Amino acid sequence: MNPYQYKDGELHVEDVPLARIAAAIGTPCYVYSRAALTEAYAAYAQAFEARDHLVCYAVKANSNLAILDLFARLGSGFDIVSGGELKRVLAAGGDPAKVVFSGVGKSEEEIRAALQAGILCFNIESASELERVNRIAGALRMRAPISLRVNPDVDAGTHPYIATGLKQNKFGVAYADAPALYARARSLPHVTIEGVDCHIGSQLTDLAPIAEALGKIADLVARLERDGIELKHVDVGGGVGIRYQSETPPPISEYAAVVLKALRNDRHKLLFEPGRVLAGNAGLLLTRIEYLKQGEDRSFAVVDAAMNDLVRPALYDAWHDVLAVVQQSPAAPADVYDVVGPICETGDFLARARRLNAREGDLLAIMSAGAYGMSMASNYNTRPRAAEVMVDGGEYHVIRDREEVSDLIARERRLPS
Repeated sequence: MNPYQYKDGELHVEDVPLARIAAAIGTPCYVYSRAALTEAYAAYAQAFEARDHLVCYAVKANSNLAILDLFARLGSGFDIVSGGELKRVLAAGGDPAKVVFSGVGKSEEEIRAALQAGILCFNIESASELERVNRIAGALRMRAPISLRVNPDVDAGTHPYIATGLKQNKFGVAYADAPALYARARSLPHVTIEGVDCHIGSQLTDLAPIAEALGKIADLVARLERDGIELKHVDVGGGVGIRYQSETPPPISEYAAVVLKALRNDRHKLLFEPGRVLAGNAGLLLTRIEYLKQGEDRSFAVVDAAMNDLVRPALYDAWHDVLAVVQQSPAAPADVYDVVGPICETGDFLARARRLNAREGDLLAIMSAGAYGMSMASNYNTRPRAAEVMVDGGEYHVIRDREEVSDLIARERRLPS
């Protein structure tokens, strides 16, 4: 389904006109579709329904409590990369026994809290982390469930900042080192080996690297079992892409066919860590044009959203479609604009060279902003972060109030006299 439709010339999310949300909540504002989130999760789960599996939503994609609550109600587990994300999952009603903890820099406090919460598994990313987890579990008189995140040195063909499976990346244990480190883990008294994990990157649109990586993981699993190391699960990570502009990401059914073929001789439970593919196209950033500025070389639509609200264009040179919330007559004059924010950085842009029938005061929708939008937002230039809204049919719910400047300075102190 497409939750974004023009009705009588106005862009709606499900059955709610965006102009109504802007009038009541103000801009900038993130707007999500409950139906789109639900449908994306269902498609992922149904693609693997013939195989014992657990979908663990990658919290870093969008960590709003309402979104985590929705996925928990749908039966999802969660992939976390910080102690803060664990607290969010628990606050949203998530089951800690469905949580996998990834990340290269887990602190002692984070490890301790995750053990006490009873998470499903730590994805271990170094020999030093393995020793630390064993020591902390011993001090707590517990056994830590672990898998190794294995780096298969496969080029995912994605942006270098979100590629994670090459040998020069910081993530995971080198493929050649994995058997010895599994042997070390088996000898430790306070860890229990649960599985193996592999994640090669984000926004993947080509299935060949996934097949290559999983082929290497299948070979590793077979070797470990020959060595007497029994696994309970294989975590194949996430990373399936979405369409922002002209990408052609594979349908989840095709991705599932590749995964199941690569692991066809494997009997283990499958774990997945999707994020963007579940949330990315389920949200948009709603913003209003403050000024239209005609420059010597180009024209600018200066909006009230900025790089602090959506950093992906500045960080990755990422493309997001820009739609007018109220359609103008096709005969109305159009111009080509860079859509920019008010932040004092030349890199503060949301879109470049877009043809718009635009007037000052018009609303724009920055599309495909449900993942890595609000979760990467900041307060640069002392800008309060945006409100967030969830649309559910003909209703909408504010799921995060807009920040105030008083919130930003509340924990700061002036110097004493």
